[in-house]
Amino acid sequence: MPDTSSKAKKPAPPAKTDRRWGSDVIVDMLHRYELPYAALNPGASYRGLHDSMVNYGGNKPVMMLCQHEETAVQIAHGYAKACGRPMVAIVHNLVGLLHSNLAIYYAYIDRAPIFIIGATGPMDETKRRPRIDWTHTALVQGTAVRDYTKWDYQPTVVDGVPESFARAYGVMMTEPQGPIYMCYDAWLQEQPLEHDVPLPPKTSMPVPASYSADPAALARAADLIAAAQRPVILAEFVGRDPRAFDHLVALAETLGAPVYDVNSRLNFPGCHPLNMSMVKEVFRDADLILCLDVRDWERATTELVSTTRKLTSIEPPDCTWIDIGFGDLELSSWAMDYQRLKHAQLRILADTTLAIPALTDLVRGKIAGNAGLGKLIEARARKTGERHRAARAKWAKEAREDWDASPIPLPRLATEIWEAVKGEDWVLTANTLEDWARMLWDFDKPYRHPGKSLGTSTQIGISLGVALAHRDAGRLVVDIQPDGDLMFDAGALWVAVKHRIPMLVVMYNNRAYYNDWEHQIRMARLRGTPVERAHIGMDLDTPNVDFAGLARSMGWYAEGPIEHGKDVGPALKRAIARVKAGQPALLDTITQKR
Repeated sequence: MPDTSSKAKKPAPPAKTDRRWGSDVIVDMLHRYELPYAALNPGASYRGLHDSMVNYGGNKPVMMLCQHEETAVQIAHGYAKACGRPMVAIVHNLVGLLHSNLAIYYAYIDRAPIFIIGATGPMDETKRRPRIDWTHTALVQGTAVRDYTKWDYQPTVVDGVPESFARAYGVMMTEPQGPIYMCYDAWLQEQPLEHDVPLPPKTSMPVPASYSADPAALARAADLIAAAQRPVILAEFVGRDPRAFDHLVALAETLGAPVYDVNSRLNFPGCHPLNMSMVKEVFRDADLILCLDVRDWERATTELVSTTRKLTSIEPPDCTWIDIGFGDLELSSWAMDYQRLKHAQLRILADTTLAIPALTDLVRGKIAGNAGLGKLIEARARKTGERHRAARAKWAKEAREDWDASPIPLPRLATEIWEAVKGEDWVLTANTLEDWARMLWDFDKPYRHPGKSLGTSTQIGISLGVALAHRDAGRLVVDIQPDGDLMFDAGALWVAVKHRIPMLVVMYNNRAYYNDWEHQIRMARLRGTPVERAHIGMDLDTPNVDFAGLARSMGWYAEGPIEHGKDVGPALKRAIARVKAGQPALLDTITQKR
């Protein structure tokens, strides 16, 4: 990557002084818990902490300047999803916290552990600057995000910093994980530290041990599963722990049972013969469904008529449901991400990372010596493998349809990217091109994909965090980037160059907010209004955005617009060479709307 800082002066070394300040204690805790990075948008409310991090802390955690607080939180979100470790996001006072709200909410529903630091006040009215410190201060600032953080706290004296920090870290990292918010009074940060503040003992356990399933309940689950003729495994957040990826393979192979991966994390190898993800038919004759760390059980097991919102279950009415996961521990009285309650016959509260191998051992015990059960499992696995191969053959055939069309069909773009990256140690960040990447690529390792994309305005920031997490491993990180999403925060492109985060962005540029456009088409057809007017308020053309020019202006290698599939492969080769040399690269590929 070009040295974008060549004209900047070399920073002075950290100042070494004997005097200490309140904010130094916060830095002590950041070091104690080895938080590696701090993404931030600067603000005066934490000027004391900022100085302590730069000088007393030697820029550890490493500061990452962002143009928006949402981007700062999203980078931490993607980093946590990709590697399972938390980093810090720092937001300025009340206004910065309000800017970051949506990103915090998405981290909460996606179980991403983020240590969010904010600041307020001073709460001492006599220390407030005229007007600005008043308009930027709230009475208990954490209430702004309390409904979608696991915990928030504001210590009143510097001696309360270590204990509350340690508690926040433990709460954040205890499953189900999620963001926490620590708010530090500006005057607390800026006061001289007149006495030593004890830190937590180094021998203390920062996070409680995971909890196992109730043995009797797990034994009952094993009995029900062994007795089932056509069990199906449904998995959603299992893959948050890479160990569970292999655990789930072992369980599925022991049962010969198909697996449907909801893909909030990558839970199961894509080309494994028992992978039946995106094939809903597998549920139609199921006599038992085993849900493993699942919230979104409905999408896979129902059919929706979008225009009328009619929902129809496709599994047999006498199907047995077993739910193993965190269940009611995730319930919020505000955010309804808990979704509809499934009245399962057996509900087990447990960490699936521990419960899956324990359940596998129990089932293996029942298979041993039972020749009939062993033959049933072999036949079941063979049939599922045949269905898996047929599905992938069908998708491969469908991918060749309209191959030479322009704009580029999504299956062709997915295929071209796969051909370019399959020889690399690759990672796909979020978007899967309407699942064509999942249908055509080989997701063979748990780190290949941290989980499906979330709402609009989230993907570029999360993708930066994923790329940061894999940077030191030298992996090729690919972001299939929707145009509407990037328009929310095009400034995030600057962050990749500033902080030397090489990644490949391939635009999923259909020049529209087409997800919503489709909804307007449905309404038009339902109501008999002109379909030709459905695009109003949805299109992103006239003018067309020059994403390649935008990226180049911030130091990226970029090409485009590319409208023909034949031009994608050579462009990918050039772009990947730049990424491997350390420079982020963007290809603006123009795609069909669906």
